[in-house]
Amino acid sequence: MTVSRRAFAFGALAAPLVGMAVTPAFAQTTLSAEDREALGLAQAYLRGLTAAEGRFTETGAGGQTRSGRFWLQRPGKMRFEYSTPQGLLVVADGNNVMRYDPRLNTFQQVPLSQTPLSTFLSRNVSFDQGVRVDAVTRRPSGAFAVTVRDARRPNEGHAILAFAGTPMRLQEWTVVDAQGSRTRTRLTELRPATGLAASLFQLRDPTRRPGRNR
Repeated sequence: MTVSRRAFAFGALAAPLVGMAVTPAFAQTTLSAEDREALGLAQAYLRGLTAAEGRFTETGAGGQTRSGRFWLQRPGKMRFEYSTPQGLLVVADGNNVMRYDPRLNTFQQVPLSQTPLSTFLSRNVSFDQGVRVDAVTRRPSGAFAVTVRDARRPNEGHAILAFAGTPMRLQEWTVVDAQGSRTRTRLTELRPATGLAASLFQLRDPTRRPGRNR
């Protein structure tokens, strides 16, 4: 079953970086030297996050809350395993992104390249590969947030990435769709990982039945 790119612009799957266009973000004249320094820190951090695991809490536009665990392995692989609602899975295997909802018995799949995950999971994360940076909001504490959108599709929404802590880490992201609905994903745990099993990033269509044509 194939679905549109928009169908995957939700929750944990709407990962921190959006889009792949061609206008260098760092060249935007609205960014101050301090803004560009913050962007450089964020970019270096994300590039170093080659394999990680942790827990997340996701709050949807209607106030509903979801939670679970996640695993990340760049390039191209991620798994979000929800405990609430139980059984919901979102998996990127390096080529495709898949979503299985056991409550509805639905399986959706879309090429990784057509989702916001493509930039975040790329081998070399870069803010100057066409991601349009709308704003960098800094606080006296050293925390900062970066608002980005797809430069080719600027009307399809945006994402806000929040960084804080010593050492600095990605704390959360908020995805705002074209209609203004917000989904916030807070990383309650985030730690480097080693030796992640390949099976974490594999997902067969559980709705398929032997001999059934689709």
